[in-house]
Formats: sequence, structure tokens, C-alpha cells
Amino acid sequence: MWSRVVRPTCLADALDELAAHGERARIVAGGTDVLVELQRGVKPTSTLIDVSALHELKYVRRGGDAVAIGGLATHNDVLAAPFAREAMLPLAQACIEVGAPQIRTRGTIAGNLVTASPANDTIAPLIALDADLVLLSRAGGERVVALADFYTGFRATQLRPDELVREIRFRALDAGRHGVFLKLGLRRAQAISVIDIAVVLTLASDSTVSEARIALGCLAPTVVRAFSAEAYLAGKRLDASTCAEAGRLACDDAAPIDDIRGSAAYRRTTLAALIATALERIRSGREASGYPDAPVLLETPFPAAAPRPFGGTIEAVVNGEPRTLHDAQHKTLLNALRENAGLTGSKEGCGEGECGACTVWLDGAAVMSCLVPATQAHGAQVTTIEGLAIGDELHPLQQAYIDCGAVQCGFCIPGMIMAGAKLLEERGTPSLDDHQAAISGNICRCTGYRKILDAMEETARELHAHEPVPDALHV
Repeated sequence: MWSRVVRPTCLADALDELAAHGERARIVAGGTDVLVELQRGVKPTSTLIDVSALHELKYVRRGGDAVAIGGLATHNDVLAAPFAREAMLPLAQACIEVGAPQIRTRGTIAGNLVTASPANDTIAPLIALDADLVLLSRAGGERVVALADFYTGFRATQLRPDELVREIRFRALDAGRHGVFLKLGLRRAQAISVIDIAVVLTLASDSTVSEARIALGCLAPTVVRAFSAEAYLAGKRLDASTCAEAGRLACDDAAPIDDIRGSAAYRRTTLAALIATALERIRSGREASGYPDAPVLLETPFPAAAPRPFGGTIEAVVNGEPRTLHDAQHKTLLNALRENAGLTGSKEGCGEGECGACTVWLDGAAVMSCLVPATQAHGAQVTTIEGLAIGDELHPLQQAYIDCGAVQCGFCIPGMIMAGAKLLEERGTPSLDDHQAAISGNICRCTGYRKILDAMEETARELHAHEPVPDALHV
């Protein structure tokens, strides 16, 4: 795929590299879109500019009524923000729909926007929130572009070859502004949208709509606004008939196609129903219905280390031991672990982040190692299934898989265990919903999920039973 990786450790160096390479290179951050495209031959390149070490761009901040999201902030960073529900609910609802936990630990919001597919979940809510992008280059400096104007066609944007997304900005929701995101996919996780919508309404003191912004995904070559429905809602109170009529009018603003996920007619019918449902939720104050109080992240706190310059050889701590991986910069982390480190426990099932068999931990986060450039392990700590046990003593979850008969063909099991064990680190007493969310990115082709979940629940019970009792509870 690629033969060379440049890994700047500060923003100034990154801009220099972009200026020098231009269209001859591609930026990679989380890798969850770029590596899939490269494997499919889309926008091929021999050089990657890996910006993942630019820690100054990894933030989600709120200042007054403004929210700022750095160019390296991940979907997990949005979900973990303490103000996610109150200030940016539609975006948070979209983030939790993106892929699976191992994708959300790595995939960036900026990357989702730049990939520019009309099915990308975060575009619609950010357009509904009237977001701006701050773009930065060495030659042109900083420029601000409204996200709604950023897209020039199908998978086409205004981003110049020497630019990167420095920040995403929008006004926070408040007592008078309400929003919701809804998506229809063909399964509960790892689903590309059949259709998605985001609605943000500003309500006057008498509960009439003073402004409506409705964005529609998967209904045109780009994410589009439902201007007819927005104009109709202005000045009206929300009731059942108003919500239904707005849904009907929104169909005039869409030009869906027939594809493998749904017909144009089906999408129009669904659009009308989703718009009406979204408006009804806002009317009844149920915008956050179904959104978890504490989303499963599969990511635990990890001490930030200073970025280490990359000279062509990957140096990492793998399963607690320093390792040097020679001639691996052109590989994925999965292939480097298997071929260079000789750790074959992690498996390749799909090569596109769909099955989870390759799950490992990278600096405290569960990741799909088939979508991580190996160079991103430089200066990092990696844990594979081989490093989960301590000597001859299996991890409690590994033992539970044996005791519960959860292992069938065994191919998916390393990734399943790595996802489940990270959940147990993240929260001590996970619920069944938490267990299901944790392995939502892992496919068992033998369809043996019941015993897998039994093993996960049994391990959680055992670990909780052996937790020390606080002194105050001793009699």
C-alpha cells in the first residue's frame, strides 16, 4: 500500500510536510477510513503523513456557549466530554453510532468529515449545529469555512492538499435550543447508514419554533438541508400534525438513489417517519431517549508520553517488553505484530475493521490493529492476547471462556477477550448492555455469543465478589 511514513511531532512540522508533499501524500490520523481506502485502491499513495502525534490537536472544550473540537479528537473524546449530552447531544448520538468501540477509540471527527461520504454519521449533526471548520496551511495560514459549504460534490471538499483541519467550532445547545440525531442502519453496530437525520430547533418563550435546521444524510451526493421543512416549521408550535407535515415536506428536499442498502422509495418513506419522530422527541423532551448515561469506551486512562521522533525503525513496548520492529513502517500494526514480533494470536478476519479478530490494546485503548499503521506504535505500549496472562496464570476472562465453553473454532476469541478484558478495566460491574456494547465490534462466525456473554458476566461477578469491602461497611 504505502512505502514511507513521515511522522511529525509538532504542528509546525506537519504543515511543512504537507507543503512539501501536497497531493503526493495522504494524511493519516486514526486510520479507520484511510487504511480501508488504501486497501481498496482509493486515492493510492506511497507516502503517509501520520499526524497522530500532534497531541495539541486532541481536545474537546467548552468555553461559554462555544464548543471547540480539535482536529485529532476522536469519537470517544466527544462521548467522554462531561458536557456531551447537554451541549452537543446530536453529535454525541452520532458518535456512538460510528462503527464499534474499537473504531471510536481511533477514528477522528475531522477524519469523518474529510472523508466526505454522505453516509458518515457526524456530518449531519454538525451541519445542523451550524459548525465551522478551521483549516490551516503553511502558505495560506488559517481560514474558516462553514461545514455546510465545505462539500463541493460526492466525496469532494474544499480542503486543499497542503491543509489540515485544525478545529471544529459550533454554538452549544442551551435551554432554548434542542437537537436530536436519528439513524437507520441494517444492524445495531458496524452499520453504514441507510439514512440519518439531525434536527436542531430554537424555540421561543411561547414554544413556537423560531429557527429550524434539519440535515439529511444518505439522501443525496452530499449531506443536504431540508429547507422546505425548515421554512414550514418557522413560527409554528410542534404538534402531531405539524411534525408529520414537516416530515412529508422534507421528502421534497431529498433525491435518494436505489442501492444495496435500500430503495429510493423506502428512503423517502423512512425520511418522513424519522423527521416526525425527531420532532416529536423534541416536543416531548425525549431527545436523549436511548442515549446511555455512560457510553462504553473500551479505553482507560493512560499517561501521555512526549512524542518520540520516528527515524524509520519502530520501537515500542509490547506486552511489557521493549521491542524493535525493523522494516515495518509500510505495514499495519496487525501485520507488524504477527510478522515482525512473532505474535500470531491476533487474527486477520476482514482487514477492514469489521470483525474485531485483530483487537489489541494501544496505549490503553482497544483498537482494530488492521486499521492502525504500525508506525503509530512507535513510542507506545501495545498489549496483545499473548500478554494478557501473567506467566502461566490466565486472565480471569480467559479462564471463564474455558469454564463456560465459550470457545468454538477459536478464530475470533483473541479479539473477543481483548475487548471484554478492556471493559472490565473500564468499569467494575458492567451490565449486560455494557457487555454487548463491548463486543459489538467483534463477530463470532460460529454464532456462539450466548456462552461468550456468560463468560463475560461470570468474570465480572467473580471480580466484584473479590473486591475489598470498604472499612465503613465492616461491622
